[in-house]
Amino acid sequence: LLALLACAGLACAGAASAMDAPISRAQFDAAKTRIQQTYASEHEACKSMSGNSKDLCEVSAKGHRDVANAENAAALRNTAKAKYDARIARAEANYALAKEKCDDLAGNAKDVCMKEAKAGETKAKADANVDRVASDSTREASRKVADAKEEAREDKLAADYKVAIERCDALAGDAKSHCVAE
Repeated sequence: LLALLACAGLACAGAASAMDAPISRAQFDAAKTRIQQTYASEHEACKSMSGNSKDLCEVSAKGHRDVANAENAAALRNTAKAKYDARIARAEANYALAKEKCDDLAGNAKDVCMKEAKAGETKAKADANVDRVASDSTREASRKVADAKEEAREDKLAADYKVAIERCDALAGDAKSHCVAE
């Protein structure tokens, strides 16, 4: 499984570097076929597993497929919007996998894990949005970039705050009060 995941990660990295110049429709179709074949083999490998490890494997395989498809589409279109969509697909795939990993936990540890997963997604989406806005080179864009950066900063701070508060919930008394104050 690890070998398959590493292979899929390398395939995604290759597609990401291809986003610098548009690819042909034939290259897009060939990559699409390879992506589907990789997904089928990853998904097949999951069938021998059980429990949460099987769920993790399936979510990982689906995430690799979705990210690779989005990066392949971005390589074909070679637009800021397509590149943004690929980054959003990666953020959502990472979030789905992180949530699935949290299923092995219970109580406050699970709550903290879920908040961290959501915070990671929020941060990745905020960064993707800043980069999308920054790709516009007009004067109006510089104001929009500043606004997007400020919004991203606020979103990241809010996400970090939610994680920190969730961690404090495991404490009691003065320790909890001190944690919340920090």
